[in-house]
Amino acid sequence: MTVTPRLQLKGMTKIYPSVIANDSIDMTIAPGEIHAVLGENGAGKSTLMKAIYGVVKPDKGQIIWNGEVVNIQNPAYARKLGIGMVFQHFSLFETLTVTENIALAMDDYTSMDSLATRIKNVSEEYGLPLDPGRLVHSLSVGLRQRVEILRCLLQQPKLLIMDEPTSVLTPQAVRVMFKTLRRLADEGCSILYISHKLDEIMELCHSATIIRGGKVTGYAIPANETATSLAKMMIGKDLPVCSQDKPLIDGKECLSVKNLSKSSADQFGTDLKEINFSVRGGEIVGIAGISGNGQQELLYALSGEKPVEDNDCIRICGEPAGHLNPGARRNMGLGFVPEERLGRGAVPGMSLSNNAILTAHRHDMVDKGLLKFNKAAEFAQKCITGFAVKCGSKDDPITSLSGGNIQKYITGREILQAPTLLVVSQPTWGVDVGAANIIRQAMIDLRNNGSAILVVSEELDELFEICDRLIVIAEGHISPSLNVAETTKEDIGIWMSGMFPGGPAEADTTALESSRNEEQHAS
Repeated sequence: MTVTPRLQLKGMTKIYPSVIANDSIDMTIAPGEIHAVLGENGAGKSTLMKAIYGVVKPDKGQIIWNGEVVNIQNPAYARKLGIGMVFQHFSLFETLTVTENIALAMDDYTSMDSLATRIKNVSEEYGLPLDPGRLVHSLSVGLRQRVEILRCLLQQPKLLIMDEPTSVLTPQAVRVMFKTLRRLADEGCSILYISHKLDEIMELCHSATIIRGGKVTGYAIPANETATSLAKMMIGKDLPVCSQDKPLIDGKECLSVKNLSKSSADQFGTDLKEINFSVRGGEIVGIAGISGNGQQELLYALSGEKPVEDNDCIRICGEPAGHLNPGARRNMGLGFVPEERLGRGAVPGMSLSNNAILTAHRHDMVDKGLLKFNKAAEFAQKCITGFAVKCGSKDDPITSLSGGNIQKYITGREILQAPTLLVVSQPTWGVDVGAANIIRQAMIDLRNNGSAILVVSEELDELFEICDRLIVIAEGHISPSLNVAETTKEDIGIWMSGMFPGGPAEADTTALESSRNEEQHAS
């Protein structure tokens, strides 16, 4: 019996002024199939997915849905067919609640109260709990990702497109999501899955199409491949490997945080409670934790975007910095990469060159109050070349780049300034395996030259690969530090639940045991 494919693409082509994003792409997806689309940043994966979802209109080619040629003019029509998409860049209104954002994507009218109840029930069923009443601007990146995923699941799609869905999810949340995706596939839902995490592809996906430079260059059965072979198919050459050669550097304390307590300005945020840690020159310290446990509040305090009351509780290179704004802290040697690429990391309406000026103007880009645009252009080109940023030119608007290439650019912009202290959040979020190694190696080289680096990441593999010491944040508490060589991912995973010395879970356990002892003594 011949099964009609759920989706067929024939000759899909999309040409932009500076690049051919998709070049005659053919692809077939069967009902219940989990199909991976693999490729480097800028290979054309997201453009192809947007064409299927009706966000982008292809210049040539056919989309065949359940055996019939269709013209998907917009996302509303795609949803009517049964196509849902989880975007890499969140498409959420920050001033609206979770329920209001999801309501905007629902084609059938439903009351807000009944939708909120449904959101709560479905999110808990899928292991991605959400408070329907929370405002989106108060959510961490990981929680916003949950909103995107849940918004699609509520539509009960026949084809679910997922573009880097696990970029900011914890390992535990990924396991839950995989269970959900397998259940959807068993029920006949087809899934198009884009991810740079090759271990996920091998574990989850039935088949894979590899795209390079906008063209299909091969097909694979991920379970029959290795991460190395898949990476080589993606980038067309052997995967670069990070070199961990490290000179013995007894660096000075570049960042000191002592007794930092700060109430979150957001009623749904996490208060910081007696935060104590330090980072010395010549080392990389990683902060692990489940999204929403105080990382956002800590980064705002360290960057100076939200100064703290006690000027002395944050010291940069030995100098009090708690009261200082971001510019003053950068003058002291701070470099900062936020987790939000657009808005905090870069200005969407500006070119790559002008975005370089935002934080790198201290590096010979200003003369007597006048900007030296030629120097900014040189710096931007150096960043583009050094970090393999795929773009038309340094004058392109930064929004013309793929998400991974934006990440490479803003991370490279900070590293090239050789800061004394670099604070970076989610450095390789949505970045392909080859480029991720370029970024990681650049951070290692920066450390080896004596800089201090603090990395906040939910990628335990990444933290264990590049860090010298690890600490965990849970419910606004910070754990003691551990040398990476003396711990395991399993141990860190336990600590992420708050079960560390002085942690919130340990305190709860101690209080419970004390209460039980008192009850036994009283009886």
